[in-house]
Amino acid sequence: MTGPLLPDPTFTPTTDLSDARPDAAILAPILRDYGGRPRFHGPAVTLRVQDDNPLVRAALEEPGGGRVLVVDNAGSLNCAVLGGMLALLGTRNGWAGVIVNGCVRDAAELATLDLGVRAVASHPRRSAKRGLGERDVPVTFAGVTIHPGDHLYADEDGVVCLPAPDRAS
Repeated sequence: MTGPLLPDPTFTPTTDLSDARPDAAILAPILRDYGGRPRFHGPAVTLRVQDDNPLVRAALEEPGGGRVLVVDNAGSLNCAVLGGMLALLGTRNGWAGVIVNGCVRDAAELATLDLGVRAVASHPRRSAKRGLGERDVPVTFAGVTIHPGDHLYADEDGVVCLPAPDRAS
């Protein structure tokens, strides 16, 4: 980071969303904060992988446009599917954050980047490079199903998922 981050005027705290929105789904508090941006939000792009990260790289190489990449690695504690190099790609390409149901690595480096990163744990082992997985599919973890386009808000109090406008009741 080059200096202190300015508050995002479009960010609504998760506590306020939880109080005001009956359709707010709150992820169980299983995710730790690893990124240099503690508060982030944006529409979800979803991936389902299994100890394999080429789809993560491919997504983060695209323009992020303030979106949040949600990677469901089935809560695996076998290896990391996101590390410093991929997180730097995400930062450079305008992603707001990455949420991983699984592990990340390079924790000290992640903490210096202007990117929100939430994950179950840190792990030194890198993932496989088979290129297997699915993109833009609903993923379920931490008690919540996240659909592509749902809006995610993450801050010091947790992660809230609001349904995409086409799914709102």
